[in-house]
Amino acid sequence: MNKEIFKLAGPNVLANLSVPFLSAIDVALMGHLNGVSYILSIGFGVMIFNFIYWAFGFLRMGITGMTAQEVGKGNEEEAYRLLFRGLLIAGVGALLLFLFRGVLLQLALYLIDSTELVNFHTSSYFNIRIYAAPATLGLYAFIGWFLGKQNAIIPMVVTISVNILNASISYILVSYFNMKTEGVALGTVAAQYLGLMLSVTSFYFYYKKGLSKASFKGVLELKALKTFVMVNVDILVRTLCLIFSLSFFKVMSAKENELVGAANILLLEFITIAAYGIDGFAFAAESISGKYFGAKNSVKFKKAVRYCFYWGVGFGFLYAIVYWLFGHSILQFLTDQQEVIDIAMEYLGWLVLFPVLSVVPFVWDGIYIGLTASKAMRNTMLFSTFLIFVPAYYFFLPMGNHGLWLAMILFVLARGISQTILAKKVVFGKL
Repeated sequence: MNKEIFKLAGPNVLANLSVPFLSAIDVALMGHLNGVSYILSIGFGVMIFNFIYWAFGFLRMGITGMTAQEVGKGNEEEAYRLLFRGLLIAGVGALLLFLFRGVLLQLALYLIDSTELVNFHTSSYFNIRIYAAPATLGLYAFIGWFLGKQNAIIPMVVTISVNILNASISYILVSYFNMKTEGVALGTVAAQYLGLMLSVTSFYFYYKKGLSKASFKGVLELKALKTFVMVNVDILVRTLCLIFSLSFFKVMSAKENELVGAANILLLEFITIAAYGIDGFAFAAESISGKYFGAKNSVKFKKAVRYCFYWGVGFGFLYAIVYWLFGHSILQFLTDQQEVIDIAMEYLGWLVLFPVLSVVPFVWDGIYIGLTASKAMRNTMLFSTFLIFVPAYYFFLPMGNHGLWLAMILFVLARGISQTILAKKVVFGKL
């Protein structure tokens, strides 16, 4: 079982770690410019696109779980149809985002309510990066499908290639062509389209032979589309709650003052690094739990769940130790503004707790997605966001930024506890 998990988790961990690496490069490029407005603008720019693109995260997650179940059943034709349905939704979604780009930007700037300078740099970033929408959403569909097919190698190669290209192009544009947020955005757009081309090429060479005329029939079949949409709507709500929580965190940080806001954006890079690393085991849990659930093999299913948690907890403790020992050095890499570093160090202790506590909800997310238990996952996220996180923020408001971090920790705990309680019914009760 360890070998099977690591066959999926190993490439996923490596691929996932390249994502926060890219984010850290982007923040570092802005963090070494003159003024905290650049750190805030890149933080807000990424936040806006997290809202926009993560809202379509169901294309990755939903397709993984549903495809894995079809693979477990031996129904290859339906597995191909799931990819085509995902790509269709990706295309429609990208068109809508482009048509309503102006409205989205104005709404985001209104909600952020920052300074004129920060708004200017954020707008510059947005107006370029929005052109990556077709490639980004198409990549979600392909990567989710590859993972559902129990192939973690292609997603690893694609993701690492995209992020290395992104970081390289952004670095060249910012450092040698004196571009600022525009350079970071252009780097992202170019890399996303190159990643989509690589995904299409990989599909052609490795999976074309499995295609048949039957693979295309029923793609638009009403009942199948309804099932696909209902599962993915639940995942969409769950993802929007997660994005809302992180965005709420960033906006409330900046409202306290710009230095605290900039410090929290840097510290969120620590969370991103830990989240993407641990998520490698969540991705493995999606693929492997979906496969054994589809095959009705309860013994291997339970064993896979147990082992995914073991390895996830181990990685969580590893991150905690690294942050405790090297937190200051990581902050110095991200920025040379000593005031921001000094403020960030005051809150570093919360970052040591986060990786360990977040393992439980991350791995449960993977298992719930693998079984397409989307309603339960949605409900636990709604509960944790609006009945725990937001009330906790206002309750601990007198504590300032420490209160904000405490609210975030309670949010993570609430997710893990509620998912664990429901698992007896919605996960093991289905076996």
